[in-house]
Amino acid sequence: MTVLDPTTKNTSGAYAAFRPLLQGILPSATAFLLALAAGAILIVLWGGNPVTAYAALADGAFGSWNSIAETLLRAIPLTFTGLAVAIAFRGGAFNVGAEGQLYIGGTAAAVVALWLPALPSYFLLPLMIAAAMVAGALWAGLAGMLKLRFGASELITTIMLTYVAIYLVSYLLRGPLQEAAGYLPQTDRLPSGARFASLITSTRLHMGFLVTLATVALTQFLLWRTVWGYRLRVTGINSRAAMAAGMAVGGLSMSAFLTSGALAGVAGFMEVVGVQHRMIENLSPGFGYTGIIVALLGQTSPLGVLIAALLFAGLQVGATTMETAAGVPATLTVIVQALVVLFLIGRPAIGQIARALRRS
Repeated sequence: MTVLDPTTKNTSGAYAAFRPLLQGILPSATAFLLALAAGAILIVLWGGNPVTAYAALADGAFGSWNSIAETLLRAIPLTFTGLAVAIAFRGGAFNVGAEGQLYIGGTAAAVVALWLPALPSYFLLPLMIAAAMVAGALWAGLAGMLKLRFGASELITTIMLTYVAIYLVSYLLRGPLQEAAGYLPQTDRLPSGARFASLITSTRLHMGFLVTLATVALTQFLLWRTVWGYRLRVTGINSRAAMAAGMAVGGLSMSAFLTSGALAGVAGFMEVVGVQHRMIENLSPGFGYTGIIVALLGQTSPLGVLIAALLFAGLQVGATTMETAAGVPATLTVIVQALVVLFLIGRPAIGQIARALRRS
């Protein structure tokens, strides 16, 4: 059997980086379309018109420059939490605590801005994003340490640490970090140097979207064109084989946790800097949890995660327009998201049914 060196320049290397995405497009697209079809049935049962409802949803998500900007804005945290989950999965870890790491990262970024308000933005913003990454990485690293040292399931520890993080942040925002007025559980407004410039005039979309695209490209490169990425993927596929090959499985697993937490922390930074301009108690409507679905739909490929994040962002942004224009509850999009997961999990059964129909 030939073993390919991930650092070797060859014509198949470029294809190898995109192969998981290409192989996963059909099942992911099938799952998404089946979820939309099931949603259409629910709309009919509700007494609505699926064509009208979905047309309103698409118009709300992509019908104008402002709609497109709002969809891209919502895709930013979904992309980062999706990347966080995807990196962990690639390393054989299950980080379902991106929500908590997002809160910790956002809080750390806000603290830096409030402590150093006089710094110019070209110094302050890098310090804030570094603080968010370190805080998110350390919070995820707690789960990694518990797994490596005591064999604790990261599924349990990451979700438990999420609640710890949310309540810890709530305490800080109602105590040491609360705004000077003392009315709401939030920090004071961040200085002007702690904000991203607008990307599209008269919209809320900020320069953080360009950072998101660069992060997706960098993550794709790290996973498929570096030795670390190769070893991480091998560890995720078969840790025993990786260990037999002399790879430091424990260190690679911990690096997956740390990288995953850092990416989730950046999601919190993006919301604080680009949207809220302060740290608030309910910073996330569930970006960390939706990121799990985004990672699954994107086949844990960075480019796939970006596409899935854009789709889910469109669903969430267009839901309000669908409810207003077609009278269909916006919560239908939540059902569609759940159905995507069910159809992704049920892919083997769908394949068996398709083969049976072909034979008959």
